Amino acid sequence: MRIKDCYNSDDFRNLAKKRLPSPIFHYIDGGADDEVTLTRNRKAYETCDLVPNVLTGVEKVDLSTTVMGQKLEMPLFCSPTASQRLFHHEGEHAVAKAAEKFGTMFSISSLATIDLESVSSINTPKMFQVYYHKDKGLTESMLEKCHEANFDVLALTVDTVALGNRERDLRTGFTVPLRLSLSSILSFITHPSWGINYLTHSKFELPILKKHIEEANFAIALSDYFSKMIDVSINWKDAEELRKKWGREFCIKGIMSVEDAQKAVDIGATGIIVSNHGGRQLDGSRAPFDQLEEIVDAVGDKIDIICEGGISRGTHVLKALSLGAKACSGARMYLYALAAGGQNGVEKALSNMKSELIRDMTLMGCQNIDSLSRKNIRFRN
Repeated sequence: MRIKDCYNSDDFRNLAKKRLPSPIFHYIDGGADDEVTLTRNRKAYETCDLVPNVLTGVEKVDLSTTVMGQKLEMPLFCSPTASQRLFHHEGEHAVAKAAEKFGTMFSISSLATIDLESVSSINTPKMFQVYYHKDKGLTESMLEKCHEANFDVLALTVDTVALGNRERDLRTGFTVPLRLSLSSILSFITHPSWGINYLTHSKFELPILKKHIEEANFAIALSDYFSKMIDVSINWKDAEELRKKWGREFCIKGIMSVEDAQKAVDIGATGIIVSNHGGRQLDGSRAPFDQLEEIVDAVGDKIDIICEGGISRGTHVLKALSLGAKACSGARMYLYALAAGGQNGVEKALSNMKSELIRDMTLMGCQNIDSLSRKNIRFRN
């Protein structure tokens, strides 16, 4: 299978599985504990159906929307994820260029494998995802760099005060950097192209954290990062102070309850991302789509709401928008594609989704995003 033969997320997943060593593939693919929530994130969209209208004279579909003051050419963007150069040597640069091509938001993680300056010239809205660190100087340094690199939105991730129990990673021996077991070594040997690219391109590191981690070459595991550097005492007052220091569009990533959505409004956030971290944290928690309706009903007229989790089809996006989300975001939908083919893979994944959205909007009888409403959706009993 080649990139051009990938027509959906499952195709990209299959190709990524062939091209990646097992520990790295399962890091993308896996969730927490029994992966009940991971499975539910996608299944949730199957609990309702779209209701199309006909004879509406749809000649051209406008997918554009405005989220947290940012004009996007499509209501879907790639969620921030860590360590992307482990999946493909082009890493975050590939995702940035693809996002720019499709006029959608580019988002980058605090645990990115490139520096912020290298994407400062990307001509598309940019979001930086930040954790709240014990070292306040580290957080403030990140904000300063984001300002210098012309980032538009700051997203504070709040659902990782403890790292989820990701048993696939324990079984495969995945850590950052990699700690190779015998089976892991065998997997790497049988995927030589990944190893050649890893060794022949620029050194793997976490440049955003470079001056703040004492260990040479960033030999710090993800579990150590979250246990040693993240401030688990963070509260809503801290989040509000961070918003004030940032001074631009600010959203909270990891909201799952109406109560927390209301608190995000109270502290002056301009957006929330309804997310359970891709089913990688609290297994048994609700799917974002399952929670979306009640959160929209409570605060949808006060704050922009983004639905993240389980997105793999254009119809998933349309269902979330019909319930009142401003946009959707996802990680695996593009990480599989990145692993399968770098920038070309991400562009093909976004192209597939855009084509689906245009076709599905046409079949729905809707010319633009604003024409979607709850009249277009029915939940099954």
